[in-house]
Order: sequence, then structure tokens, then C-alpha cells
Amino acid sequence: MRPVDYVRPLDVAEVLTLVAERPAARFLGGGTNLIDLIRQGVERPDTLVDTTALPLAGIDTALGGGLRIGATTRNSDLADDHLVRTRYPLLAQAVLAGASGQLRNMATVGGNLHQRTRCPYFVDRESPCNKREPGSGCGALEGIGRSTAVLGTSDHCIAVHPSDMAVALTALEAQVELTGPRGTRQVAMGDFHLAPGETPHLETVTQADELVTAVLLPPPSLGVARYRKVRDRASYAFALVSVAALLDVHDGQIRQARLGLGGVATTPWRAHAAELVLVGAAPTDEVFEAAAAAELAPAKSLPDNAFKVQLARRTIVATLRRLRADGSAS
Repeated sequence: MRPVDYVRPLDVAEVLTLVAERPAARFLGGGTNLIDLIRQGVERPDTLVDTTALPLAGIDTALGGGLRIGATTRNSDLADDHLVRTRYPLLAQAVLAGASGQLRNMATVGGNLHQRTRCPYFVDRESPCNKREPGSGCGALEGIGRSTAVLGTSDHCIAVHPSDMAVALTALEAQVELTGPRGTRQVAMGDFHLAPGETPHLETVTQADELVTAVLLPPPSLGVARYRKVRDRASYAFALVSVAALLDVHDGQIRQARLGLGGVATTPWRAHAAELVLVGAAPTDEVFEAAAAAELAPAKSLPDNAFKVQLARRTIVATLRRLRADGSAS
């Protein structure tokens, strides 16, 4: 058993000082991912810095009509918030699709953004994993790869990103607020997570001495939105494929389309190629099929996960069809 120090600071400045003094420290929110990784020996911090006493919880209206979501807000509180449910139903749906009620009661928004992959080779210390041990290889490339990614992969890592919430935030074009000794900065959700490339152990743009303090949502978009998740069982399961979609149709033409994909990529995936096909076109089944095909054209699959390409295509089309019907009924 390895000793681990535990501290619970009351303000952000104290947190940043502690982390600067202890490079092996880790931030602890709800602990729904980190504690498991410590028990498995994947994470080996010397200090746990509990962030839950910081004044960072809560959901408030921001200037311009958006929302500011504090990093220590519990996922269950996020999904239950009236403003989120009425103005950003896509986000509430995505959060409720993740984990279980008990885990949502513990998990925090900031922690969710930093949750790590559930790839079996990452959590098995007997297997090679470049994400866990850079340079050791990727066991999934020649192993069992049903849960792995088909988009955004590299020769060094094909682990899928597990978050539902992050997929919705990507489609909503949220910003992540980071605070560190150099001040506060904002990063677009689409830029927050890093593709594996040759450095799969680097997963986000967060520096070691920075803390996520908030997520910022822009004003709600026109149109209709929906989160659809396909999984092996109805609850408490990670996505095989998920789609976060927003569609605004006016006078028979798509004015705006945003799609985020989960379960198929190494990061929360913004489907830019599909959006380019959709915007300006009529909302027909043929256009939806063409958009899905354009997005999935560069997919790289293995025998175990090849089904995800067709499953993603069908899920994108089905989600867009539902949004078309929702928009017609409104």
C-alpha cells in the first residue's frame, strides 16, 4: 500500500500553490474515475487535492444569455437544473445517459472533462499501453478491440473517449475555463481534448498547474436538439455510438447543423464534414445519408470494431430524421 496525502483547500489560489509544490498531485472531484484508477495502480499520485470545497459549484446565467457552469457542480444537479433542461435539453439528455444515478450524484463537471478511457488495455498493467506507459505499445491494435475508436486514431492509440457530457458540450460549442498561475483562459471544447497522435498520454490542453474552474455555454441556438446513445444495455453502459445533434430548418433548408459523436472516436468528436453537407441543403434522407457517409469516410476500423462504422451511419441518420420530425411538429 502506498501512502497518499489528502488535502481539501478552500480557495483556488491555495489549490494552485499546492499543485505547484507537488507535481505528482491529482485533483479529486467526485473520484468516480480517479479512485478506480488508483486502486488498479494506473494512477499513482502522492497527494489528492480535493476540489469539492472550492466555491466553484452552481449554474448561473452569463452575459449575453448563456450559462456558466461551475466545475464542481455535480452531474445530477446539472441534469436537473431548470435552465439546462429548458434551454439546453441536449446537455441534460447526455448527462442522464451517462453512468448511474449514484455516480451522477458524485461526479463533477470538471472531473467528467478529465475522465480517462475505459480501454481494457489501459487499465490492465500487464498489457502494453502508450497512454499509460509511453513507448510501451498499444495492446488494442492486435487485441480485442470491440470498444475501440474508428475516428481520430493513430498507430500509437485507438482508445475511445468515454464521456457523454463532453460530446454534448462539443456540439453546443461550449468553452472550458482554465485557471492557473498565469491567469485565466478559455478553450473551445473542440480544442480541449487532444488526439493521440504520437503522444496519447497527453489527453487535454490543461497544464499541470491549471484547474478547470467552469464550463461556459453560449446562448441557445435556434432549432431542435437531441442526444441519442446506442449501447449494449439500457443503463450504466458506455456508448457504442452516440450522437449529439442540433438542426435548424427554415423554409425547407437547413440553416444550421451541429453534430458531436461519441463511442467512435479518441476524443469527443465534432462532425465537421457531416455539417458541411447538411448546411444549405434540404433535410432529406438522401442528404442525411450523404452527411453520415462524408463524416465516416476516413474511419479506420479493425475486425472487432468494424460494425461501429455502419452503426454510426445509421444512428446519425436516425437522429437527424427524428430532429426533422421534432422540428415539423413545433
